[in-house]
Amino acid sequence: MESSTSSPVLNAAAPTLPPAPAPRRNPLRWLAGFGPSGLLGLVVLLFWVLAAVFGPWLLSFSTAATGTSNVFAPISAAHWLGTDYLGRDMLALVITGARYTVGVALLATLLASGTGTTLALLAAASGRWTDATLSRCLDTLTAIPSKMFALIMVAGFGSSVPMLVVTAAIIYVPGAFRIARSLAVNINALDYVTVARTRGEGTLYIMLREILPNIVGPMLADLGLRFVYIVLLLASLSFLGLGIQPPAADWGSLVRENIGALAMGGASVIVPALAIASLTIAVNLVIDNLPGRAARERGTR
Repeated sequence: MESSTSSPVLNAAAPTLPPAPAPRRNPLRWLAGFGPSGLLGLVVLLFWVLAAVFGPWLLSFSTAATGTSNVFAPISAAHWLGTDYLGRDMLALVITGARYTVGVALLATLLASGTGTTLALLAAASGRWTDATLSRCLDTLTAIPSKMFALIMVAGFGSSVPMLVVTAAIIYVPGAFRIARSLAVNINALDYVTVARTRGEGTLYIMLREILPNIVGPMLADLGLRFVYIVLLLASLSFLGLGIQPPAADWGSLVRENIGALAMGGASVIVPALAIASLTIAVNLVIDNLPGRAARERGTR
């Protein structure tokens, strides 16, 4: 009877191959997924973000602070966007105002979306009573008109930048909560979340590792919409004189201060209004042409 011992060659361990490197994501291919209109919106949005961050340091402060004899001057080689009601250069004012319009709106948007998403994850992962309590409390806040709530907050606590950020964030937390909760509740009912609970994972693990990664994409799109809403809210408050206070000025304040040039079609009132419109349209173009969203829509057709 033959021996059952195998050959040493067969018993030798196979050489361990190094793991294949993860494929690198091509930024150009990712940008191409936006399409022409999405790329246009991305360029405009990037321009205003860079203007808000670096613009005040690139411009001469004296140009924006001191006036000239030409009040409501038209567009010229000396003043590319004309002058305002004090003879100040509108290009410098618009670039400086981007810091407040973009910066304050971005901070309020991050605070609103972050708070709303966190509460939604807690509501979906904790159970029925926590979900019902949070939902009813935020529904009560939704019942107050946003403009009225903002006017009450400004009248009661003043119109400082931190108060504007907090006010705008509180107004839009319920909207972010509703969107995130509707997504999180559906994810929470899936089998792999049930398996995670069965093996003893806690609520925090379920929130951060099982639910959150699956709602990031839709919540990023919702964040862009919240940003547009907050930009328009802050601009309307500034137009009423309840937003950013002098000597600082955002784009809504510039429209209010130079409303006297509207009858003659002055650039000083049209330019900041166009800046608000370009920012909001650019954000909408970027949201509508997100690469993942476009791919999902093509797949459903």
